Amino acid sequence: MMTQGHLHSLFFLTLYLITGNGQEGKFSGPLKAMTFSIFEGQEPSQIIFQFKANPPAVNFTLTGETDGIFQIQADGLLYHTKALDRETRAVHKLQVAALDARGTTVEGPVTITIEVKDINDNRPMFLQSKYEGSVRQNSRPGKPFMYVNATDLDDPATLNGQLTYEIVIQLPKINNVMYFQINNKTGAISLTLEGSRELDPVKNPSYNLVVSVKDMGGQNENSFSDTTSVDIMVKENIWKAPEPVEIVENSTNHHPVKITQVRWNEPGARYSLVEKEKLPKFPFSIDQEGDIYVTQPLDREEKDSYVFYAVAKDEYGKPLAFPLEVHVKVIDINDNPPTCPSTETVFEVQENEKIGSNIGTFIAHDMDQENSANSILEYRIVQQIPMIPKDGLFLVQTYMGVFQLAQQSLKKQDTPQYNVTVEVSDKDFKTLCLVQIHVIDINDQIPIFEKSDYGSLTIPEDTNVGSIILTIQATDADEPFTGSSKILYRIIQGDSEGQLEIDTDPQTNAGYVKVKKPLDFEMGDVYNIVFKAENSEPLVFGVEYNASSFATFKLILTDVNEPPIFSQKTYQAKVREDAAIGTELVNVTAKDPEGLEISYSLRGDVRGWLKIDPATGKIFSAAPLDREAESLYRVQVVATEIGGSSLSSVADSYLSLTDVNDNPPRLAKEYTGLFFCHPLQAPDSLIFEAADDDEQSFRGPQFTFSLGSESLQGDWEVSKINGTYARLSTKHTRFEERVYDIPILISDRGRPPLEGTVSLPVTFCTCVEERCFQPAGRQSGMPTVGMAVGILLSTLLVIGIILAVVFIRMKKNKGKANVENAQASEVNPLRS
Repeated sequence: MMTQGHLHSLFFLTLYLITGNGQEGKFSGPLKAMTFSIFEGQEPSQIIFQFKANPPAVNFTLTGETDGIFQIQADGLLYHTKALDRETRAVHKLQVAALDARGTTVEGPVTITIEVKDINDNRPMFLQSKYEGSVRQNSRPGKPFMYVNATDLDDPATLNGQLTYEIVIQLPKINNVMYFQINNKTGAISLTLEGSRELDPVKNPSYNLVVSVKDMGGQNENSFSDTTSVDIMVKENIWKAPEPVEIVENSTNHHPVKITQVRWNEPGARYSLVEKEKLPKFPFSIDQEGDIYVTQPLDREEKDSYVFYAVAKDEYGKPLAFPLEVHVKVIDINDNPPTCPSTETVFEVQENEKIGSNIGTFIAHDMDQENSANSILEYRIVQQIPMIPKDGLFLVQTYMGVFQLAQQSLKKQDTPQYNVTVEVSDKDFKTLCLVQIHVIDINDQIPIFEKSDYGSLTIPEDTNVGSIILTIQATDADEPFTGSSKILYRIIQGDSEGQLEIDTDPQTNAGYVKVKKPLDFEMGDVYNIVFKAENSEPLVFGVEYNASSFATFKLILTDVNEPPIFSQKTYQAKVREDAAIGTELVNVTAKDPEGLEISYSLRGDVRGWLKIDPATGKIFSAAPLDREAESLYRVQVVATEIGGSSLSSVADSYLSLTDVNDNPPRLAKEYTGLFFCHPLQAPDSLIFEAADDDEQSFRGPQFTFSLGSESLQGDWEVSKINGTYARLSTKHTRFEERVYDIPILISDRGRPPLEGTVSLPVTFCTCVEERCFQPAGRQSGMPTVGMAVGILLSTLLVIGIILAVVFIRMKKNKGKANVENAQASEVNPLRS
């Protein structure tokens, strides 16, 4: 008796047999090894394939991992009667064989592989409903301290089995900041950067997380999910920076010496030290217990402090937490004697200094710690050489090192120099230093001229600038080559314009009087000069300059005839180019130093535009001006003295012409090659350009265009393209083959506007390969197309006549030859 399932299967098989004939080749074929992929969970009685039997095969058998699911009919139809389950069996290996009528295998068996494709029919599940873990405060962010795990029975090679983890709740959550993070692929839980910094077991000893897991990579709204609870305890972190360490320098203890320690939270950490700054030699080490050692004696004067890092790493070499900063301070001992500031210290003192005056400050050095008992220095004078006029002329302040004059003022004639030995001491050491004290001469002597009157000197007014005209000399009894004896000369009277200057010879103190500015007889011919000699340093109190430091001198200039001098080097004038003839343009003026009369003339007036009044220097226009010919016109004005030596001077005069609208528009170029092919197939156009010689605005020329004859308006049209270009267009195609001269009226926008009529020649011609042949009579020597065709036909006719004549003559010769041969045959039959 058939069950309902069998009936259902037969229904699908019957439907396949009725409708499947058209699909042969896609769902049927010969018996051979094949692989089929079928999604799990599909409805039963699904047809897989139909194998075709080759005689004598009449039946098929199915064996292998059928699991009661797969069946085959006698006609080779393979199907499954139940839904497949990938989680039960992912691959079914079947064998199919073909049998004859007696049941003997005649083909096969062949292997048929059924691959069960996964569908998302299993939800992910955490391995535990509750997880517990712990973390140390200040642990390295991103380093996992625990894991959560979930499984999914679906295929992990597909999205169905790809799981994504996420923290959905953190309790407590302070300031809405997440202290924990999870790797969405592995389920590894670690601290965020904020968590590494903020976790504190005193404030919050524990946290609770709710973690979710989703399949389908968490990207599908149809994903299955599961959640679990995670309790995390916060432990105190013993990985803390040690207190600053102090080490006494130059220790005699046996090294290495333990100075501090660090400890990681769990055993097994690997410790190392890292320099903060690169040193020639790093004098610290750490063992694997976390104990830190100094490996050699330290010297504070070489380096007074050290900062380095202690690092803890796991067995894979990855840091377990942030490095710890270790500070070491080197404590000073008095191990350095005082040192002199230099091999020899020099002070200067003037010979009139008062008792108690400061001579200078002596500062020694001590490399021990500043502002400590080891570096406080005391000063004491232990020797003075020479002891003239007595010993103890100087004293030094005990702690400040300030030298003072102790007993009396010094005199350079007693001795110019003292050598003083100073003892400098700290609490354990003493050092001797040498100080030189130079006695400096004071400026108590005034310069004295060798003579008070240097007489008179006559020179021409054109004496060159820089010429030495006089040497003066004064002497000073102070110490040579010092500021007290160096003499500076000044002219204090008689040279108000500063035309002279005095240079001092540094070796001899001689003064050289020189011409500093050009001299001018007309400004003054006699100069009564008063010189003063003075020192570069001020005189001491009570000493004054007197008459001995002054001298006189008379300078007399002789007149030299000089050329006229123009009031300006260059003259400029601006005028419109349409200025009337006789318009005054500019007035040039010159004066003769000797007061002679002057005559003016022009030089370089190549266009003859100008004339000048020889008496007044006024320049007038003498002819029409033209800006388009020359916009900036340069001439030279010559001023010649009347009488005397007739000396002259030259100045440039520039005439700038401003534009007026005095040029009508014109064509920008000569248009000789404008043409249309004849006959014209359709109205056509061409473009031409206009120009204007007048000055244009910054926008360029702006022209208007129109036909110059109303009679042509039925044939032609002119239209403006822009300010300089226009288009000439035909209005029809009925033009003759000839040249048309089209008058074009062009107007500018000047004030007043000007217009000009130009002729634009346009040729209508027969074109061959877009080249124009001009009509006969327009250009001599150039044949038209008709003429060319005529010449060609004539040439062919002559050649034909010649060929005809040759052909007729050849035919006649051939006939004559035939007659002669016939006659010869009659005379001598044997020849034929």
